[in-house]
Amino acid sequence: MKAILSKKDSERRQFVLAGDMWRVVMAISLPLAVYNGFNHLFSFVDTMMASHISSEVVSAIAYLSQIKTMLAAIGAGLAVGGGIIVARYYGAGDIKNAKKYVNTVLFLSIGIGLTLLIVMLPFITPILRIANTPEDLISAGSSYFKVEILMIITIFINNVYIAVEKAKGNTKKILYLNLMVIGVKLLLSALFVYVYNFGITMMAVATLIAHLLLTIIGLSNLMHRDNVFRLSFKELDLSMKTLKPIITLSLPIFFERFTFSLGKVIVNSMSAFYGSMVVGALGVSNNIAGIATSVANGFQDGEASIISQNLGNDSFERAIDAFKKTVIISLIIGGVGFLFTTTFIDGIISLFARGDVLFAGEIKNILKFEIYALITLTVTSAAMGLLYGFGYTRLSLIINFLRLFLFRIPPLYILQNFTSLGSESVGIAMMISNSMVGIIAITICFIVIQKMRKEGQYNLLIATE
Repeated sequence: MKAILSKKDSERRQFVLAGDMWRVVMAISLPLAVYNGFNHLFSFVDTMMASHISSEVVSAIAYLSQIKTMLAAIGAGLAVGGGIIVARYYGAGDIKNAKKYVNTVLFLSIGIGLTLLIVMLPFITPILRIANTPEDLISAGSSYFKVEILMIITIFINNVYIAVEKAKGNTKKILYLNLMVIGVKLLLSALFVYVYNFGITMMAVATLIAHLLLTIIGLSNLMHRDNVFRLSFKELDLSMKTLKPIITLSLPIFFERFTFSLGKVIVNSMSAFYGSMVVGALGVSNNIAGIATSVANGFQDGEASIISQNLGNDSFERAIDAFKKTVIISLIIGGVGFLFTTTFIDGIISLFARGDVLFAGEIKNILKFEIYALITLTVTSAAMGLLYGFGYTRLSLIINFLRLFLFRIPPLYILQNFTSLGSESVGIAMMISNSMVGIIAITICFIVIQKMRKEGQYNLLIATE
């Protein structure tokens, strides 16, 4: 292994496996948290640019983005599942198998992405109608959605590349590259919207260009002769022995993210009961409340990589230590997020409402309830990081399924049909589901930890093969 790994990669790997855990968590997770925070703040700017066009465009983006996220869940599942396996082998020092899985996962991602493009592009409008998209949003955003579909192949490739760098603990590179993507998208979006007064479609084109730039850089890095995971057809293995652990770990993550986005599409559709403006207000509320959770999700991603590497190295207690420290950080993030949002709620809302008093009122009707679940949401991120790192992806699927289809959609249905509440119903349903999922997720994690300690099943590489 020493002959294969560069000095920098070898030192980073040793740091993750033996360094002080507080330092490891901060060094690996903080760059991902910073990126997620910047990315989320940029989504604010993106939404404000959309509001410059019209509130209808804000609603269209909020609605259509969830449909795209449903499709992107396939690539995300492959990337996360493949990344878990690569990190486990990397931690175990088995570079040959790690390289094999990098090549195989990337091949699968490109093949599935191309298939989706071919199948979906000719049928954009029927697909939007099947998703129960309001007709006014279809007319406003169908061209936008076509560009979003074209973007899927680049997102699939980028997800795999980022997962590979994450598995190596190279999170600073991820931060720098993604900040580049944000900067390019921001610059082009501002140019298209404020200078040339283009519509919603060119906002999607700006995003496509930015992601395509990352794709070119990612593939170039993966093909570089000095990369330990250099792409090679010789390393591609489509045998069932190799595909089985990828499918075992990735399929639940795909269904988790697909059903979660599907549930959001359903919630958006139910929110349209109060008018299309409420759909946009829900999207804005989610963006505002998501500041804290986006940062916590960065620590979740780093935590999963740290846990996977240490389990590959048979260091069970270090893996648990990474979880404990991430929970503490998540509690702090959730608490600070709650205090900040409640203190500046009216000022933040005014950034999106653009003087539209009715729109501002709808946003506040939802947000004033949603923010009460910020702490449980950030703790959920830490819990999911543990489940991903340990390979319990089916449990993460169950948790998010319950979050939407037991704790969010049924309460929203009851509030809509059996109370006289207006759009506040949407905020209350969000608060209920986000609170309950945190309680359930952290409880499941402690059960899993005790079960593994009792049974001594620490290295899950064997379990996935």
